[in-house]
Amino acid sequence: MTELLPVEPLHRLRERRSAKWRAYGPEVLPLTIAEMDFALPDAVRDVLADAVGRSDTGYAMPTDGLGEALAGFAERRWGWRLDPTAVTATTDVSAGVVEMLRLFTNPGDRVVINTPVYPPFFDWLDEARTELHEVPLTHTDQDGWRLDLPALDRAFATKPAAFVLCNPQNPVGRVHTPEDLAAVVELATRHGVPVISDEIHAPLALPGATFTPFLSVPGAAEIGVAVVSGSKAFNLAALKCAMVVTGSQRMRDVVAKLPPDTPWRTGHFGVLATTAAYTHGDQWLDRLLVTLDDRRTLLAKLVRDRLPAVSWRPPQATYLAWLDCRSLGSGTEPRDLFLGAGVALEPGTRFGEHSGYVRLNFGTSVEVLELAVDRMASAL
Repeated sequence: MTELLPVEPLHRLRERRSAKWRAYGPEVLPLTIAEMDFALPDAVRDVLADAVGRSDTGYAMPTDGLGEALAGFAERRWGWRLDPTAVTATTDVSAGVVEMLRLFTNPGDRVVINTPVYPPFFDWLDEARTELHEVPLTHTDQDGWRLDLPALDRAFATKPAAFVLCNPQNPVGRVHTPEDLAAVVELATRHGVPVISDEIHAPLALPGATFTPFLSVPGAAEIGVAVVSGSKAFNLAALKCAMVVTGSQRMRDVVAKLPPDTPWRTGHFGVLATTAAYTHGDQWLDRLLVTLDDRRTLLAKLVRDRLPAVSWRPPQATYLAWLDCRSLGSGTEPRDLFLGAGVALEPGTRFGEHSGYVRLNFGTSVEVLELAVDRMASAL
């Protein structure tokens, strides 16, 4: 049996200085920002400690092994063979998506996104001076949340400048199927719509689900790029390293137009840590996925037993729970109710027009998760 990853006790977690643990006072349990509470992989900790010990804190050299590390990881985890030379480093996924939008669009162009979705998607469109064309996901009791392909067909027929795909989908945790992704490729090809696939949560497909890289789908490489990072799976957000990946000469020619300084804005520690994680972090990642599966099961039981007014479909990927609290109120009322009990969650209204939902981060300890649900139940 795979051993679960340890988490420090709550009083030690509160000593962290990241945004998750500093945004609220000590009386609040923060289950908002998507950063985990698990200890770093040994390989990551060691490479960072070694760099600090040698005062190796200069500029990044993102061409030194990063593409090879990603290629090895992608082939081992997903059977996806990518060309290491088709990997371009960038500061983070946000910067990578915005820069690609600037290459695919002109100010005022429309860009399609599927909601509910990670809140910065809306900010990225604003930063690139483009307009939102929203195509909500469909939802049924049988299939849960999934891409609305007929609606995407209608949207693409209006000739938007680009489509930004969230793969897997944050916050609902949907792992898009190969069939749905193939349909996206067909639609994008037929209508001439470039696709930017945000795959930051790709390594976090949980037991029972299999992630499909967008560029591994036949025909996708001609019409799209992927933006990837180890930041979510290995908790490296502070270190600033992501990659834009291409699979065709056509898309490589587009990426070649990125500002020349794009790779050099990457964090040196981010390159070191990401390379180490992709190269030596498989065993740790396997333990993480088993641990997150354990937390997913625990949260399902806690919600069922303590929060009967809340409904939830456990995610196929990520460590995020998209909780339907519409029976408790509209807008941000459920978030406000739970915050009053000392639990900070993200309101559904940040992810699109999703009144009455909240997002909960379960990438933490059993102690924190049980205490949070106890407090939430007390609010009811």
